Amino acid sequence: MDFLKELGIKEVNSGACYGPGGWLGTEGREEIVSINPATGEPIAKVVQANEADFDEVMRNATEAFKKWREVPAPVRGQIVRDLGDALRAKKEALGMLVALENGKILQEGWGEVQEMIDICDFAVGLSRQLYGYTIKSERPQHRMMEQWQPLGVVGVISAFNFPVAVWAWNAALAAACGDPTLWKPSSNVPLTAIAVQNICNEVCEAHGQSGIFNLVIGKGSVVGERLINHKDIPLVSFTGSTKMGMRVSEVVGKRLGNTILELGGNNAVIVTPSANQKMALRSVLFGAVGTAGQRCTSTRRVFLHKDIAEDFTKKLLDAYGKVTIGDPLDQKNLMGPLIDESAIKDMMDAMEKIREVGGEVLTGGEHLKDRPGFFVTPAVVKAQHDWDIVHTETFAPILYLIEYDSFDEVLEWHNEVPQGLSSAIFTNDMIEAETFMGPSGSDCGIANVNLGTSGAEIGGAFGGEKETGGGRESGSDSWKAYMRRQTNTINYSHDLPLAQGIKFGD
Repeated sequence: MDFLKELGIKEVNSGACYGPGGWLGTEGREEIVSINPATGEPIAKVVQANEADFDEVMRNATEAFKKWREVPAPVRGQIVRDLGDALRAKKEALGMLVALENGKILQEGWGEVQEMIDICDFAVGLSRQLYGYTIKSERPQHRMMEQWQPLGVVGVISAFNFPVAVWAWNAALAAACGDPTLWKPSSNVPLTAIAVQNICNEVCEAHGQSGIFNLVIGKGSVVGERLINHKDIPLVSFTGSTKMGMRVSEVVGKRLGNTILELGGNNAVIVTPSANQKMALRSVLFGAVGTAGQRCTSTRRVFLHKDIAEDFTKKLLDAYGKVTIGDPLDQKNLMGPLIDESAIKDMMDAMEKIREVGGEVLTGGEHLKDRPGFFVTPAVVKAQHDWDIVHTETFAPILYLIEYDSFDEVLEWHNEVPQGLSSAIFTNDMIEAETFMGPSGSDCGIANVNLGTSGAEIGGAFGGEKETGGGRESGSDSWKAYMRRQTNTINYSHDLPLAQGIKFGD
């Protein structure tokens, strides 16, 4: 495949991680195999880093921070700008690799690389801002101000479902803010990380820089634990399950570090009687089927008003019947495979629980054993709002349809799950729309009106509440997490008055 060569991907990739001496060697290190989820066949072998490798890369990142923090922010932005341009040049190839290794369809692979480009553009502009406040002092001839200073090495642990975009959310902002990043990608998708590191290396070398973007591929029990426990990593951005997020939060919190947690989602769409059903239908279909239901923002619950439920369900099932499933690199297909065998098992276990509680499977929910790879059919299930299985995030294309009577009732049902990431309502009723976005409405970090739960733009802060972790990444003022706040007071008088009018001695 020519696009693999363009990205520097070989049959055996010798580098476990990228450090001060370049790609580290292979001797005495274990291998992992990157598997094509559409075929079940290996793409390439990758050597895993050990603890000594991690320590070497971490030392390099720490030394790089001492120099990088002194570089003027607009100059840092020039490197981020060039990174965005390099990603533009490699968008087609990198998007194809994402589709190959992750299994999402090609349009989504290219869309993910576009997210990387967009956040680089955002961070370039940000590098000429990073604003602080000037604050009026109560003391005469004093000036108070607030500054934001670089924080340190940022640890990034990313998940398989967005193998490159979530890293870019962190790395582009961190670089503009004066912080190097140390990235541990998912072991399911190491090749995309290597390809991105190759691109970063070219950009940094052109600017005479090193140690800004650092990569460590390895086991969570080895390099992951090393990362979250390291005293010189003041911020850890973790994307993954709620269970693992709790572990990260506990470990980092014990050493008084900071975390950005992007954890589970159990996202719902409310379709009201006044809704534009055509829009709602398209949104639900993409939200539930996109990335084979393996997005944290995937639509998992749809609340249908009883007056429209039968008609909407019929149209939805008809749309599901037209979903083409197969090779994600073939643009005729709308859905690719799950990531691996364990994902299929999780989905089949969930389908069994659904049947045990009396759920009506309207379509799908089958393991496609007639072909290689990890393919399933997307499921639509008629369900009750309070079932335990409905309150549990299954990272697979299972969509629950739930009928409701009143708007107050459906808001309560919407918010009763432990997760709180993304939410949406389709309505042409202004009161319903405003209520949904108000303090008594959706309790999620994202609340949309007349568009779905999936497909956020980089300009807004991304993240959720409750068991989703409370983190915020990407746009708005998320950059503040990557910096430390400093309040300064300057006395340009010849006296030393104390605050609050305190008199202390003569």
